[in-house]
Parts: sequence; structure tokens; C-alpha cells
Amino acid sequence: MSMKLAILGLLLERNMHPYEITLVMKERSMDRITKLQMGSLYYAVDKLAQDGYIEALEIIRSSDRPDKTIYAITEQGKALFEQLILQQIKKNEPFYHPMYMALAMSRHIDQSKVEKLLEERLRETEHQVNLAYQVYEEHISIVPRSALHLMYGTYEHTLTELKWLQRLYDDVVARKLKDIGTPLNLEA
Repeated sequence: MSMKLAILGLLLERNMHPYEITLVMKERSMDRITKLQMGSLYYAVDKLAQDGYIEALEIIRSSDRPDKTIYAITEQGKALFEQLILQQIKKNEPFYHPMYMALAMSRHIDQSKVEKLLEERLRETEHQVNLAYQVYEEHISIVPRSALHLMYGTYEHTLTELKWLQRLYDDVVARKLKDIGTPLNLEA
């Protein structure tokens, strides 16, 4: 559903061909905010066109490149877009972090291995924090406030992840994962 939502939303901005949609998604780091499988974009475009949600406006032919089909959203597509937006806003799913189960059991393995992986993860997350803020800053003058909220929200979530990982890392370094009865240091 995220792919259809992204395609329809971008076509509301302007008519585009699928490759151009891919470029805009990458430029706006949409792959960092939701699971978008870029390989499924062309299939989703074909399906949306088949179902009448978008329509081909023009085919640009070139002797040295594949044909480019420019698509526009239809009235039916606008209605579907609104429906998808409202469904996504209403949806309230629990958050399952990929580390949670491993973290619950990590006290049973060599803590130096956990420490090493967390060091790498911290560096990667620091990079993601900086990137998320950079994406926000670079788009202030070119995207609507709704997109800025999304971009800054991504930054804040990543910053929270970084703080959580740092607190976890400090406990691993201090070899405290097996401790019972002591609260976490929430000031760190």
C-alpha cells in the first residue's frame, strides 16, 4: 500500500514517468521512512494504470533509450489516494524493533561481541541522525510543511534510537545486562 500511496501522491504534484518517480523517492529519502521496494514500483504503476487510478498521457520515444510513459493521476486515483491516506493515519500498529528479542536474550552470550556490534550500530545511527537532519534542512524551501513534519519526525525518531543505543551500549560496556533490581540511567 505504501508504494501506491507514494506513486499517487507524487503524481498529484506533477505528471511523471516511473523512473522519475523513483528519483524523487530517493531524493526525498522515502525509502528511509517506510518499506518501499523500489523493484515493485513498475508493477504498482502498471496495476494502478490497469485499475484506472492513473493514466498514460504521453509516450516519449527515443532511438537510444527505452520509451518513457508519462502518467497522470485520475479522479478515481485521487479518491483512492485520499482513502489510503486516511487508512494510514488511522492505523495504530504496535512497534516491533528488530533488536528487541535479541536484546531480551543477549545476557546469555559473550558481552564483548554485543559491545562490538553496538559500537558499529552507534556509528551507523549517528550517521542516520545527521542524514535525517540534512534531508530536513535541504527540503525546507521546496516541500510543504506536511513533508517537513515527516522529515523532522524521522530525525527525532532516529535521535531517540541513538540515545537508546548509547544507554544500552554503556550498560554492555559496564557488563550490567545481567543486573536485576537497578533502574536504568535515564540521564545518559
